[in-house]
Amino acid sequence: MAERITREDALTREGFRHACHIMLYGDSSAKLFGKIPIKHIVLMQMRFDGLLGFPGGLVSPSKETLEAGLSRELHEEVGVAVPVGVDDHISSCLSQSPSSPRLITHFYIKKMTEPELKEIERAAVTTATDHGLEVMGMVRVPLYFLKNGGGLPYFLSHSFICNSRAQLLSALLHCRLLSQGELEKAVRQAEQMRRTHSDDPH
Repeated sequence: MAERITREDALTREGFRHACHIMLYGDSSAKLFGKIPIKHIVLMQMRFDGLLGFPGGLVSPSKETLEAGLSRELHEEVGVAVPVGVDDHISSCLSQSPSSPRLITHFYIKKMTEPELKEIERAAVTTATDHGLEVMGMVRVPLYFLKNGGGLPYFLSHSFICNSRAQLLSALLHCRLLSQGELEKAVRQAEQMRRTHSDDPH
């Protein structure tokens, strides 16, 4: 578990790197197969290393504000200038990962309209400088449950970068996109899939 600290505390610490990431989401009236309500669009991305994560990256608080740095990273990764404010900040955490020592991760959430999110998806492919390089593509998080663990449980069984899986789960609860019970069910099924997959000799 990453240790949570305040944004202000994070900015006073010396010798740390800072990474800012954001969950862009919105409501949707679409239906899967014409019958299963999508309800919400939540954007993540497939990274160059094959891991799932949120848009964003390293920023330098000595040269720019966290929010300005995040906006700059977003423009490179999704091809659209998305304004980010302090009000969008959700959490700051000290990384506990041995692979990322002395790193502070800042997480933001911003609600947008469905047309705005679709424009980001289009721009991420057509105009973003990082498309096909640092970012392999945007993905939507399936927030529904299908038979045999399809949907969110299967999605959560994939590999995520750093603490982005925990950030996703806490954000879904924070924004009330799913209930505590639904999230616990999804995590439980995802862990069962991981165990089954690791036990499979093939």
